[in-house]
Parts: sequence; structure tokens; C-alpha cells
Amino acid sequence: MNFLNLYLNGLLLRPDHVLNSNQLLLILSGCIIVGYLIGSLNSAMILSRLMYHDDIRKYGSGNAGMTNMMRVYGKTAAGLTLLFDILKTGIAVWIGILLLGHHAAYTAGAACVVGHCYPLYYKFKGGKGVAVTAGLCLFANPPVFLILFIIFAIVVGFTKYISLGSIMSLLFFPLMLRSFYQLFGQPVPLTVLIPALFITVLVILQHRENIKRLWAGEENKFSFKKSKKTPHQQQLDAQREAREDRISDENSDKNK
Repeated sequence: MNFLNLYLNGLLLRPDHVLNSNQLLLILSGCIIVGYLIGSLNSAMILSRLMYHDDIRKYGSGNAGMTNMMRVYGKTAAGLTLLFDILKTGIAVWIGILLLGHHAAYTAGAACVVGHCYPLYYKFKGGKGVAVTAGLCLFANPPVFLILFIIFAIVVGFTKYISLGSIMSLLFFPLMLRSFYQLFGQPVPLTVLIPALFITVLVILQHRENIKRLWAGEENKFSFKKSKKTPHQQQLDAQREAREDRISDENSDKNK
């Protein structure tokens, strides 16, 4: 209970807040629930159904995230997925800040990451949480986001492994937050550090299959070159050819 009170008191950053522990806990619980429900709106799932009338989880790695959208549907779908994932996290972060102050952004953002990974609306099978974590960093602490993005870009640029770039930037997430507060002579608050550590562990665990493939040298590399056709386009071509063959066979039977 003392730890919970310490955590809750860390949320009181605004002078207009005159709340007791029970009120703080109630509002924080609301931030967590709303953040989770917002996170459960999986952008990859929604876009794959709206744009392609299909389920992204049937293809590629089976992951409902930006990287798999890129491999299956192409750059446009991946770009829209990234945009909406970042924006939905921004909404969760904004709600946390509005209700309890800046430090609550990390708790609400962490709940959004959980919702993205285990969405209520899609049988708890979602993405890996990298894009939504990026959204949290972008809206809650832009300088830290910039550093983590540079780390991600360097790793991906040299290795061509998006998963490795994501894992490395996540490992630096709590460290960069700690360094950011130390730069101003302040200890990193529990309300920032604990959600950051939680997100780091959660999202890295979501990459456990990628880690196994990286270790075995079997992980897919990201190519910056324009691909000929995505797997989804190849499947559509195969379906079209099958229809054309069927129609041709039917016409041949009629002419006999």
C-alpha cells in the first residue's frame, strides 16, 4: 500500500489537483481502462478489413502490426498503420495528461500498449507494440523519442533487421528516460520508470519468436528496394488466374 501511495502521489504534478488517494486511484483506473480500450483498436486489423476485406493475421508472420502490413500489403498500408497506431497512443497520452498531469501519460500509454498487444475486440491477438510505444515516446518525451529513433535507424540500416532495431531501441527506453531526468538534476519518477520498464519487458516478450529466428539466422531482412509484388498481390493474381481458367473451361464445354 505504501508503494501504491508513493506511485499515486507521483501523479500530483498540477497545483489544481486536490485529491485523496482513493480519488487518484479511481481516476488512474479510468485512464488505464480507456487507454486499454483505445489500444485495442488495432490499426492493422481495421485497415486490412477496410482496404482488402481480409485479415492480416492470415498472412506473413501472422502479426497484426506495421511490419507485417508492409510485407503483405505494401508501403501505403504500412504507413497508414504506423500513423494510426501513433495517433491512438497520442489520444491515450493526452487523456492521461488532461486528467492527472504529465506523468500519468506513461501509465495511460502503457495501458494502450497492452491493448494493442492483447486487443479486447480481436480475441486478444494483436500486434507487438513497437509503433504504439513510439507514439508514447513521441507525445510524452520528444527528445527521448528522437534518440530512440536514431538508435532504431542505425541498427536497421546496418543489419536490415527491423525486429533487432525495435528490440535495441526498447532496451534503451528506460535508460534514456533516466538520463533525460538526470540531465535536469532530477531522479526519474516512479510514474515514468515503472511503465517504461513494463513496456520494455512486454514488447520484447512479444518479439520472442523474432529473437529465436535472429539467433538461428533465419529472421527476414527488410529490403529498402521496391519489391515486385507483395504476397497478398500474388495471392490475388493466383485467384484471378484460377477464375479465368475456370471461365475458359466453362466456355470450352459450351462450345463442344
